[in-house]
Amino acid sequence: MPEPDLTSATAAPAASPAPLAGLRVLDLATLFAGPLAATMLGDFGAEVIKVEHPTRPDPSRGHGPSKDGIGLWWKLLGRNKHTITLDLSKPAGRATLLRLAATADVVVENFRPGTLERWDLGWDELSAVNPRLVLTRVTGFGQFGPYARRPGFGTLAEAMSGFAAMTGEPDAPPTLPPFGLADSIAALATAYAVMTALAARERTGEGQVVDMAIIEPILTVLGPQPLWYDQLGHVQPRTGNRSQNNAPRNTYRTADGTWVAVSTSAQSVAERVMRLVGRPELIDEPWFATGAERARHADVLDTAVGDWIARHSRADVLAAFEKAEAAVAPVQDVRDVMADPQYQALDTVTTVDDPELGPLRMQNVLFRLSATPGAIRWAGRPHGADTEEVLTGLGLTPADVKELREEGVV
Repeated sequence: MPEPDLTSATAAPAASPAPLAGLRVLDLATLFAGPLAATMLGDFGAEVIKVEHPTRPDPSRGHGPSKDGIGLWWKLLGRNKHTITLDLSKPAGRATLLRLAATADVVVENFRPGTLERWDLGWDELSAVNPRLVLTRVTGFGQFGPYARRPGFGTLAEAMSGFAAMTGEPDAPPTLPPFGLADSIAALATAYAVMTALAARERTGEGQVVDMAIIEPILTVLGPQPLWYDQLGHVQPRTGNRSQNNAPRNTYRTADGTWVAVSTSAQSVAERVMRLVGRPELIDEPWFATGAERARHADVLDTAVGDWIARHSRADVLAAFEKAEAAVAPVQDVRDVMADPQYQALDTVTTVDDPELGPLRMQNVLFRLSATPGAIRWAGRPHGADTEEVLTGLGLTPADVKELREEGVV
């Protein structure tokens, strides 16, 4: 059976309905895990309604650089979302949210535990108006436990999980990532959790609560750290770019002042690298036979690889490694990423037309489906742009919406 053509699977809306078409998601969350999970659902056809406070928009609208006063991060995070305003702390706002929840499949929120309950918008009230609802609660530390009510951010998860402790050079301080790593991992996990809960609903007919703690998914992706400690008392130290499981594995400077990364997770690749750099005799060393033993001799291997790479330009290094079927990649910044031919072939960074800023280039949807691909239908919209359309769709009249505006509810 021939493989399906995936080359344009994210370029435009599919002829057949998107896989999540008909799913309504209320995004009540801010910064960043919850909203990003909602974005991922919207990319594959879910109708996402972003609910923001009338006078305090999602802070991501003001994060990072802006153009013409318009936050660029929001254009990515807010794509495929309808934007409305609603003050949930006011009685009329509560009533309107319950009307929305009665029509929804998923609510995503990241208030501190107890906040929705204080507004009489907890699980009891939401499930009463919609027993099929999936309430997705994304917080730093989860809904219970001694830290549950603390303010929580991805940075704290990166520190608490062990990530920072093992990241950086051995003689340098622990290192935090310069971007929302824990939030992004939690967003992926949250989208997965939502789909799992929806699959369960297909069997039971009932919704449920998803409790996502940002400190947990990052711990999962760090691998068997707890298992190693439990069984061996082993604590992984900071090793910089080196690995305890194989070598050579590092970044190396080329003759023209750029950098490349080399990985030799497979024994055959390690052997090819040694032949390529002119040190085939190292393959015959007894310690070369396993990744862990090679890692213990990383100084020797790094010198062999580093000296050879230092004598060649990046283009020559990449060409030689490709010819030798050895694993290498250039260390790229965003300028290189935008011009990279593989990313271009995949349309990983695609162009979206935006009525405010014109053509925008941003990351495409997360994966390619051959029959029902996702699509970016629009970039992040202005604060409250769809309030009247969404609320009148619930049965409110324009006069009702006007009254809510005058009361400061929307």
